Amino acid sequence: MSAATAAISEQAPIPEDNSHPAQAKPALRDEGAKLGFRLTLPAQILVLFIALFPLLMQLYISLTDWSPLSGLGWWSAWSLWNNFANYTDLAADARFWSALKRTAIVMIVCVPAEFLLGLALATLFADEFPGKRIFYSILLMPMMVVPAVAGYMFFMLFQSGGPVNDILSALSGFPVTIAWLSDPTLALIAVMLADIWQWTPLMFLILLAGLVGVPEDQIKAATLLGANPWQRFVTIVLPKMKTIIIIALAIRVIENFKIFDTLYIMTGGGPGVATETISVYIYKLTTQDLIWGYVAAIALAILIVLSIAAVFAMKRMARAREVSA
Repeated sequence: MSAATAAISEQAPIPEDNSHPAQAKPALRDEGAKLGFRLTLPAQILVLFIALFPLLMQLYISLTDWSPLSGLGWWSAWSLWNNFANYTDLAADARFWSALKRTAIVMIVCVPAEFLLGLALATLFADEFPGKRIFYSILLMPMMVVPAVAGYMFFMLFQSGGPVNDILSALSGFPVTIAWLSDPTLALIAVMLADIWQWTPLMFLILLAGLVGVPEDQIKAATLLGANPWQRFVTIVLPKMKTIIIIALAIRVIENFKIFDTLYIMTGGGPGVATETISVYIYKLTTQDLIWGYVAAIALAILIVLSIAAVFAMKRMARAREVSA
């Protein structure tokens, strides 16, 4: 380097660059978030309209005595305003509370049964064994059957001269002609068996995904420390699967609360109203009685209950994640 160049470098030192890549990253993230918001804003507005408009319309109709037979368009339902009369009628509707009770019974029986069967099957399928893929495919088949078709299948199975009575006759040695779908108690049991048959595979699939995600090194470490299979399952597997279990139970509770297709094909809510769940009751009020203002009030009340259950499940899920982290 020449003396002139050295003199210039001493007189005019090159300024240091104080900018850091770490400082630029948040700015880039903010710009990306703003751009993403602008690009998705039309879709968000559309989804909000699709979800919000029916909800506001339902709330509006639930405060009136409007029905299709009133001769007025829904936009003129304000002339039949009744304030909160539909909600006070709902609180005093014995048939509504009976339907809600039967729905709760179905949910209390079916969801735990599906969970326990699904967990047992998931534990079994977590290990390798001959023919696993074949049995796996067979096990998932009920979940793929259309609920209305499943209802017709079980309707035929539980006829007086159907396969169920034939099997019982062969096992007992004398003719069995139980009228399953004509007996109030047995009809509800038949409906619950159909639901358990169809939706246990879904529970199994969700729980198997959670079971496969459990860290294998922790299980091996517990085995080396002398823990037996039950101890490993209770102390390691179940805590790690807590979030998955909450998701599975929440999905089935909400879906079981809305049970309709299978039940309606099998019994139509009968005999009498012995198997009339809340969904069947709403369907009958909508299509037979045509009191849509009252139906809107019932549906809104059910929506609020299910939303509270969903929020509770999400809080429990967040808490489970914090504990596992």
